[in-house]
Order: sequence, then C-alpha cells, then structure tokens
Amino acid sequence: MFTMSSPNLAGCPEERFPEYAFVGRSNVGKSSLINMLTGIKNLARTSSDPGKTRLINYFLVDDLWYLVDLPGYGYARIAKGKRKGWDAMVREYIEGRSSLFYTFLLIDSRLEPQESDLRFIGWLGEKGLPCCLVFTKADKLSKSKVQFTIQAFKDEMQKKWEELPPIFITSSHSGAGKAEILSFISHSNEEYSHLLEQDKK
Repeated sequence: MFTMSSPNLAGCPEERFPEYAFVGRSNVGKSSLINMLTGIKNLARTSSDPGKTRLINYFLVDDLWYLVDLPGYGYARIAKGKRKGWDAMVREYIEGRSSLFYTFLLIDSRLEPQESDLRFIGWLGEKGLPCCLVFTKADKLSKSKVQFTIQAFKDEMQKKWEELPPIFITSSHSGAGKAEILSFISHSNEEYSHLLEQDKK
C-alpha cells in the first residue's frame, strides 16, 4: 500500500523496514513492473508521458518491506535544472539511506546498452552499492534477442566489474520475473533480519 512521498532523503520515513528501490530510464516500464509485483493494478501511475515520478515514493508491502519508486532518468520533457535536482535526490537517497538493501535498476530489453544506463550502473559499482539488473518488456521480442541484449550489457560491465549483479528478466504483460524477484526480496529480508539481530548483540 502507498505510504508516503518525500522530496528528499531527510523527509523519508523512519528506518523500520528493509527498502528496495526501483529506478531506470524514463519510460522503461517501472510503474507497470511495480503494479505487477504488488498485484495492485493502479498502485503506481503508468503513463506514456515519461517523467511522471518526481518524488521518492514509498509502498509498504505485507508490513515487511518498502518498495521505493524513484524518479527516472533520461529524456523527460522538463527543464534541465529540475532534472539535475531529481538526479541529485536519487543519488543522495541511494547513497545515504542505510535501510536500502538493494537497488533494482530497470533496463529496456529491446535496446542496446544505453550510455545513461551504463553510467548509472558504473556509479553504483564505484560506490559499492548492492544492485540488481531488471530487464523489462521481455514479451516484446524473442528470447534469443533478450539474451543478446543481456550479453551486451554483461560484456560492457565485465570490463570493470569483477562480479556481475543478479539479473532478472521480466514482462509486466505476462508476469514473467515476478516470482523470481519476490523470492529474492524474501531471502534478502531474512538476511536483513539476521543482520539486525547481530547488531543487537
């Protein structure tokens, strides 16, 4: 369920639950993926006009974890100054939020590696921030073409990464990838709880 929105890191809620952030280029299908994962059709607003997500949006799932919807990056029709502000907000949140367990970076499986995606992935790697790659819209092309796109990203990342992050293939239309992502989050929640118990000792 929707909990709250914040314009910055300081306004985020108390760190009570593990958080999983979803971010990607504008029009990558983020809202549709969030709706698929939660099973609530219109939880996150979908639009053909990119750049609709402008705040840090919190959704509490099963009273166990927060799904955090972050503004996208890319070609939204907005002033450059405002876009830079959103980018700074996203990076401040990802780098500064201690209860953020993983960032899920969404990538359009129909496109060859985009500079903006590689730059964002590179930043996460440089900062040592845990992340996963989520290839969206896999129903729009053949399995072999999806694998071709994924391999292209792997080839680029292996130039700098010693170990690649987890990868998920999804389709909001067919539901592909939902079980895998939710299972990953469930196991991560168990790890998060274990770490909290260790901190208390």
